[in-house]
Amino acid sequence: MCMVSINIPEEVLLDLHEDKDDFADYMKKMVALDLYKNKKVSLGYCANIAEMTKEEFVHYLSLQKISIFSFNSENEFMEELANA
Repeated sequence: MCMVSINIPEEVLLDLHEDKDDFADYMKKMVALDLYKNKKVSLGYCANIAEMTKEEFVHYLSLQKISIFSFNSENEFMEELANA
């Protein structure tokens, strides 16, 4: 695992009423969410970045109104639906 750090002014954390650990958890989830949404990294890697299981990350995505399903056309969707 690689560690990346960023500097956040303490005043920001005070304004948000967050401690650094809660804010770090938030940032991990936001990075994972953005990477997944922009199709840069797989669901499994994003779950790992967010320090969640795949199931927890899928649930988190649903809470953020992000679908794990992606279709390039209506025909592709209808094909998948027919195979379900």
